[in-house]
Amino acid sequence: MNWYDNAIVYHIYPLGFCGAPKFNDGGDVAYRLDKVLDWIPHFKEMNVDAVYFGPVFESVEHGYDTIDYKMIDRRLGDNNSFRFICDKLHENGIRVILDGVFNHVGRKFPQFVDVQEKGQGSGYCDWFQNLNFGGQSPYGDPFWYEGWNGHYNLVKLNLRNVGVCDHLIDAVNYWIESFGIDGIRFDAADCIDFDFFKRIRSFCKGKKRDFWLMGEIIHGDYNRWANPEMLDSVTNYECYKGLYSSHNDKNYFEIDYSINRQSGANGGIYRGINLYNFVDNHDVNRLASTLNNQAHLPLVYTLMYTMPGIPSVYYGSEYGIHGRKENNSDDNLRPCLHLADMERENVQLYRHIVKLGRVYRAYPALRTGSYERIIITNQQLLFKKQSGDQIVYVALNLADYEYDLRFGTHLPALVDVIGVKQINIENGTASVKMPPYSAMIIVSDDIVNNEPGDEENVIQDVDTEVVIGGKYRHFKGGEYEVTAVARHSESMEELVIYRSLKDDTVWARPKTMFIGKAGDVRRFVRID
Repeated sequence: MNWYDNAIVYHIYPLGFCGAPKFNDGGDVAYRLDKVLDWIPHFKEMNVDAVYFGPVFESVEHGYDTIDYKMIDRRLGDNNSFRFICDKLHENGIRVILDGVFNHVGRKFPQFVDVQEKGQGSGYCDWFQNLNFGGQSPYGDPFWYEGWNGHYNLVKLNLRNVGVCDHLIDAVNYWIESFGIDGIRFDAADCIDFDFFKRIRSFCKGKKRDFWLMGEIIHGDYNRWANPEMLDSVTNYECYKGLYSSHNDKNYFEIDYSINRQSGANGGIYRGINLYNFVDNHDVNRLASTLNNQAHLPLVYTLMYTMPGIPSVYYGSEYGIHGRKENNSDDNLRPCLHLADMERENVQLYRHIVKLGRVYRAYPALRTGSYERIIITNQQLLFKKQSGDQIVYVALNLADYEYDLRFGTHLPALVDVIGVKQINIENGTASVKMPPYSAMIIVSDDIVNNEPGDEENVIQDVDTEVVIGGKYRHFKGGEYEVTAVARHSESMEELVIYRSLKDDTVWARPKTMFIGKAGDVRRFVRID
């Protein structure tokens, strides 16, 4: 298992995020993207593992009309400033994913300009899809070419041309070697040649074994693109729609059907793929503008974080900001934001998402466990995620009334880590009254929240409670010193390494178990 199978991704559209001018006038460099450095504590509080930057390379307008694949857009900074940003993110344990816009380029792309200037004498005529001199383009060029989706400011590349592929892979090599990037999101992946994907996968995995390849796919069978020969993951547009419409239509059957179809224990068609889950992005209306009831915002995010796949957050939406397409423009979806201003937005939603990040990090079953629906009605859903012996229940009530949740369990004790509430269990039946518009994540061992009345053994934070060099007593009596907190190379699960004070034997135990309980008592209690 690779890092991205356990990741939380934060998505930024840089030109909008920075308030860059709409068009690149070729003027002086402006270091607007440096502001992302001030957001690093924010990313860490959200337990973000990777920042996915939308287009950052020199372009004509919106970033998807590339001029130079090896130059940072002057409206954002320069190569040195972006290298520094990448270094700082990496120093803070945050990986970097870049947008690979490989299906098309802008009209100022040098090789296209060469065709404009030299006509049939250019050596780049075959670099562009269906370029021929039998007619005139909509822009008045003395030749015809194919524009992406009918947009002739986006000139389609011919990915069957070896020179084009060499040019793009050379750029990727530069990004990896110069910026240390950890992955690529492929724009318009459904339009890209399969042989190119196979070649770029071989190249990238050769450079970095755990390099992540994710494609933008809206329709179709995701297995065509996400497979051992091509991409690791694709955008989960099927569940994107189900996440909001199941709440708007008060119909949890819709999203449950999609999840079971994709990843259900009884034959999900994408069970071997961790799809990229999202509730909004730079191309679609913000979730807060899509939901009919704002009280459903925390429920949608809870579901997105706990369903199979890789959760992602689009910048600003953690605060419930609004944004809709208007007059065929995406500008409202891509605003300039300042972190200090976000305190005027939905801070309660932000705190909920922060807690979701902590819970996601604490319980491996949420990240990679199997999905099993237990109870479903139009307005209530209970499902189980299980990995090995660890079981996590997720309960949702989108209704405007209290719901009496009851379900069978073999676990002797349960607690909701969202509301910090014990769940009543009698004769193998768990029961709890769910408030209107509420979500619960129910586990046997709360390793996320403080436990009042147990101040000596309280777990303050899932990421900081284990002290390296600290002495601990096991509930069976043995005493140990923690020597390190490591990370499993395949599952990325945190492991506590500790040494017996009696005979110096060294042990390793999953962090979630080390700080958890054995029955009703703490497994380890600090003694120094």
